[in-house]
This record gives sequence, C-alpha cells and structure tokens, in this order.
Amino acid sequence: MMQELSAELLLSAYAQGVFPMSESRDDPALFWVDPQMRGVLPLDGFRISRSLAKTLRRGHFKVTFDTAFARVVAGCADRDETWINATIFDLYAQLHDQGDAHSVEVWQDGNLVGGAYGVALGAAFFGESMFSLATDASKVALAYLVDRLRRGGFMLCDTQFITPHLASLGAVEISRATYHAQLVRALACPASFNQDPDVPCAQDVIQRNAQTS
Repeated sequence: MMQELSAELLLSAYAQGVFPMSESRDDPALFWVDPQMRGVLPLDGFRISRSLAKTLRRGHFKVTFDTAFARVVAGCADRDETWINATIFDLYAQLHDQGDAHSVEVWQDGNLVGGAYGVALGAAFFGESMFSLATDASKVALAYLVDRLRRGGFMLCDTQFITPHLASLGAVEISRATYHAQLVRALACPASFNQDPDVPCAQDVIQRNAQTS
C-alpha cells in the first residue's frame, strides 16, 4: 500500500489525523503516525518576543511565500537525520503543484536562510518542517506563517510534535482525542492560504500579533 501512496491518499490521511514519515532519507518505506499527544500552535497563542520584534524591524530578512517550495523542503531535509525521503519529497511537490502544500521562505542577501512548509486542508494547516541557517530565520518564518493563517481564516495549526523551540513560541501538546475533535471542526470550515497574496511589512505582522495575542 505504501508504495502506491498518492497525493490524493495523503490528503485523505491528513483529514483522518495521520501523516507519513520515513525512518531515514535512505529508507524507501513509509509509515503512518497518529501520536497519542499532538503538538499544535494555537493561532492566538503565538508570541512575538521583544527580541524577535527587534529582528523583524531591522529588515535584514526578506520573506516570500510559495516561491521556492522544493528548496525549502530540501533545506528541511538537509540534516544528519531526517524523515524526509525521496517519496515524501515527490509527494509534497505534487501537493504544492496542485495548490495544497505551501512554503514560506526567508532570504538574506539573496540567499535562502530559512523556511517552513506544510499542507492546507479546510481551515487546518499541517506544519511539516522548518529550517534555519541564520539566527532567528525560522522564527521569522513562523511569525509570517501564523500571520497569514490568521488572515486566511485558519483555525488549527498542527505541529505534529513539540520541540523546545516550538514550545518557546507558544506551541502546546493536546491529547489525540482533543486533536481529532479540533480537526473535525477545522475541516468543516473554509480558509484560504492565498486570500491576501501580498507579503505584509514587518510592522503589520507585529501589530496584528499584539492585537490577537
């Protein structure tokens, strides 16, 4: 079955609360994951710290959306251990081509230094991975991503698991049952990742975060 995994089957799996992983980049096999405790980032709970706000205001980074999806996935996989194998890479590229997977890119001096990607379904966004090659680049990516999800009407931002990095930004763990209940509600509602395709200025992101938090 896993060898026949398609983009359509992958979307169906997300709608049921499960996602695929691989043991390593060189392992062709995939397996489904439905954690007992799920990481989520409450969209009204993301916190832009004073230091992050200062970084945003400096203007050292340029942020874009959906301009370098494959490069972002490659950046996320470029580490000693990764669950992103060739099959996963190809499947998410297909989802991006059909408008279901999205990326946020962070640039510095013309170089891609950070980013994140995930899948949008209904009013749920399933964050897959992020990477950073410069201080605060992944935090900047997440700040802009959360801002876009809020403006697009999303209700759920799934982080799959919790890391200290995500927890410091407001992510929490909830039970499988609670997650599935939130997912059902989110899937029943419309949302748009590209409702406002323009990339906002840093000050607007900061102000909207202060009003929502």
